Amino acid sequence: MDTRHRHGRRGARRRGGAVVATLVAVVLTASLFGCTGPEPGPGGSTPPPSRQGTSFFTGLPARQGPVLAVKIDNVRQARPHTGLGAADIVYVEQVESGLSRILAVFSSRLPQRIGPVRSARESDIALLRQFGRPALAYSGAQSALRPLIEAAPIAALPQGASPEAFVRSDDRPAPHNLYLRPERALSAARDVSDSSDIGMRFGAAPDGGRPLDEHTVRYPSARYTFSWSPERKRWLVTMDGAAARTTDGGRLAPATVVVQHTEVRPSQFRDRSGSVSPYTETVGSGTALVLRDGRGYDARWQRVTAEGDTVFTDAAGERLNFAPGQVWVLLTAR
Repeated sequence: MDTRHRHGRRGARRRGGAVVATLVAVVLTASLFGCTGPEPGPGGSTPPPSRQGTSFFTGLPARQGPVLAVKIDNVRQARPHTGLGAADIVYVEQVESGLSRILAVFSSRLPQRIGPVRSARESDIALLRQFGRPALAYSGAQSALRPLIEAAPIAALPQGASPEAFVRSDDRPAPHNLYLRPERALSAARDVSDSSDIGMRFGAAPDGGRPLDEHTVRYPSARYTFSWSPERKRWLVTMDGAAARTTDGGRLAPATVVVQHTEVRPSQFRDRSGSVSPYTETVGSGTALVLRDGRGYDARWQRVTAEGDTVFTDAAGERLNFAPGQVWVLLTAR
């Protein structure tokens, strides 16, 4: 029985005979449906039950709200970003010409605006399957990709389908000036999944690791540097040699950075200029580097199916805790 998309049991505790009746009902239900609880993860660890009021995506106090993913532009002309500091998870993917683009996931907090918003890619479909049925806001997609998005378990929110959720800014030229109003976007979406367990674990730092005050991740035409700030206890983000800031929240500074090594191969799609769109595999397994608390930890990641969790483990096969706070995941070629 899949327990990943349950939103928690609600109800008051009762004493005496009511407790006995409840236990009997639970046992009977488990017998009928074969539900024996969460399956052990790698290394024999068992995912802990969700805590009421704690985010599955950051480990911080938060509501279990609907999941909104937003495709965000990331060329130099698109910076500084707006609303990105409020994201729970920030995925970085390679796109055409070796550049990068961001897929930001929001649930705990919703800023007033998010952007600049750009077009979706094929890789986004599989990446988002682990979130159940999230909403996906994007500026558009090439015509050959649209049927795949429409067939996926995604509440698609392209600009053309929900124009009231988007606004153009006059502070920069198109196409780098399209912004999302997230509250309006979620109002236009239907049957969006609330946040659920996608495999991340948060808690005390694991043993081992190595001191690391700076780490750079390179794409063919993009560069990210993460510098540890002991004062802020966060990793300060630098993009292409410039400090990464937002218009509404200052310097971007995640608590955990995951460099996930995977296969990046050509897809069947091309952009308007004819460049082949890369496809990033997020189902499978491989190595990773996890940065937290000024240290680097060698890790492995595994996601058996598109609907399954992405599990990160240490050298001993135990689940690797992230530091509570915003998580960045950089999907890079092996």
